[in-house]
Amino acid sequence: MALEVDLAVAKVGKYASSESGDTVEVVERPHGGFSIVVADGQRSGASAKAISNLVARKVISLIAEGVRDGAVARAAHDYLRTQRSGQVSCELTILSVDMATRTLVLSRNARCPSLLRRSGEITWFDVSTAPIGIHRNTKPQIVEIDLAAHLTLIVITDGVWSAGSLTGAPVIDMVALLTAVDPEDTAEASTLADAILRTAVELDHGRPRDDATVLVVKVREQADGEEVRRLKMTAPL
Repeated sequence: MALEVDLAVAKVGKYASSESGDTVEVVERPHGGFSIVVADGQRSGASAKAISNLVARKVISLIAEGVRDGAVARAAHDYLRTQRSGQVSCELTILSVDMATRTLVLSRNARCPSLLRRSGEITWFDVSTAPIGIHRNTKPQIVEIDLAAHLTLIVITDGVWSAGSLTGAPVIDMVALLTAVDPEDTAEASTLADAILRTAVELDHGRPRDDATVLVVKVREQADGEEVRRLKMTAPL
């Protein structure tokens, strides 16, 4: 069975902040596949962006050199801790489509959980993992999932996970939202990412209280056998 991957990112900065402190990068892996890096710098605005950019650049350079994801996360931690003397932190998630092992590899140094739907079954990856940059022995949670059809993996940052918590609104119900927007596992990744981000912003009454990022990766059967790869992006200027 031929498979294809559909991925989408939707993100927005904290209300009235100069720029988003979240950084997302995509890099091809030297042995096949690609990795998506989501870095959430401490605080928000320009200082957070500088931190997340620093981390993301280090991560993608190491992945491009063939370093394995777990080692990349540890190296990024050591690098940030050295560069900023252990005074700043960054939440880091690396999601890889690894064609050498035919797996999805999720590496988490983040407080926000990630959600997997596999053939209708929901799994939360919510092991408490410290952000990188502060404590000496910080390690990532590593999860490997065999590539197969009907996989949906959702990564979010704290602007999504905590949306509504300071306004008295109920926090986002990811499972209910996933079921409502994509009940038959046929929706595009972009449709799902947009719906999650839109709901988070609505819970904060249109004024996001933190930088918010949603990454959705779906693995599905390929209908036409086409070999073309496409990357699409829209962004306000």
